[in-house]
Amino acid sequence: MARSGLAVAQKALQNGMNVLLSDNKIRENFQNIEQIENLAKNYESSLKIEFGGHTEKLFNMDCLVVSPGIPLNIPFLLKAKEKNIPLISEIEFAFQFTHPDTKIIAITGSNGKSTTASLIHHLLKSQGFDTILAGNIGEAYSCFDIENKKDFIVLEVSSFQLELINDFKPDVALILNITPDHLDRYKSFDDYALAKFNIFKNQDFQNIKILNFTDITSKNIIKKIEQYSDMEFVFFANLDSLEGNDEYPTLMKGGYLQEKKIYINNIEIVSDTDILPLKGPHNMQNILAALLAVSPYIDLSTIYKNLCDFKPLEHRLESVVTLKGVEYINDSKATNTESVKKALLSFDKPIHLILGGYDKGEDFYVLTDYMMGKVKNLYLIGNTAIKMKEIFQEKFDCEVFLSFEKAIFRTFEKAHEGEVVLLSPACASYDWFLNFEERGKIFKELINGYNK
Repeated sequence: MARSGLAVAQKALQNGMNVLLSDNKIRENFQNIEQIENLAKNYESSLKIEFGGHTEKLFNMDCLVVSPGIPLNIPFLLKAKEKNIPLISEIEFAFQFTHPDTKIIAITGSNGKSTTASLIHHLLKSQGFDTILAGNIGEAYSCFDIENKKDFIVLEVSSFQLELINDFKPDVALILNITPDHLDRYKSFDDYALAKFNIFKNQDFQNIKILNFTDITSKNIIKKIEQYSDMEFVFFANLDSLEGNDEYPTLMKGGYLQEKKIYINNIEIVSDTDILPLKGPHNMQNILAALLAVSPYIDLSTIYKNLCDFKPLEHRLESVVTLKGVEYINDSKATNTESVKKALLSFDKPIHLILGGYDKGEDFYVLTDYMMGKVKNLYLIGNTAIKMKEIFQEKFDCEVFLSFEKAIFRTFEKAHEGEVVLLSPACASYDWFLNFEERGKIFKELINGYNK
């Protein structure tokens, strides 16, 4: 009975279906209980609700829409499968209601999804298209008036949401990258990667399929899995990072970055990336992917001003303030090691790095080489703090904190002019915070409070 569950319930009820909302949490633990009860009042005859656990009533349903946070191996869902009750995700459910003439652009990946989806939405809206941004960012897909034709629906989709699709078929599908994440949910990294690749599952030759040319995991999958090896992909890459130009002919039909210039279909679109508001090598990849996604629908010669108008998203390498020459950066969205690598590569100044949080099973040691010569001090927080100290204490000045506030206050004492304080935790936030947004918000409040 959270964001996507309530959106599905509302859409189903509006379309004359009988709905059962079921949640493990007890009624008293719901912050949105007023919203739930209002829905129940409006649809008294066709909506039933059960708090505090799932009952056998669910097995009387024609279909179960599973919220993305619920693992598919819980006993209740395994029993539902045995009874041949269809299990689908919210994006599959919403797709069934979407007007057939609406174009869908879907974005997934381990990192950069929100920025890329938001940039695509911004570019389309700037060109006058009637466009919705939904999915794993902002409002759920089902929330919108999708039955009526829109020009575009831009969807950020997670591996969880892609696990349970049957017919979902985007006109443009895009995987930015695949790196280790959510290994507490999947049996193996391969299972996680294949869940991402479901985004292409139902596409045909008329649909556009975009991949990162330098992403080794993606390239391995299209070599090994017959379903994907037969597909025609469009690629993007930083040409400067490739050894030799053997792949140049492949990228001429896609997008590439070369000497601070961006090319799409071998036509120069941006002459100097330093002028763009998005910074860092990872964001250049996000821009390439976004431009490729919109290129069939927009005259890219008119797009430069729209690119420059885009505002970077909150909690993603967000500059908070500079205090006494020290720059404070909120990168709370960095919930895995790959995101932290990209953050570290974005700065040339000495870094005071705040790391730690809920453990998703990643190997934090992979950060060591990226931190060497860059990180001056480590401030370790959350459930992973002790684990991280054991990994890093021989090579870095480490300190463990039992509260977020104390870690931030310590940076005020230790950071000096010309240095950066970077919150880029490499972990989820569920140990100390509701979500990464709350973690970033509190970070900014503490910094700005100290400033005042």
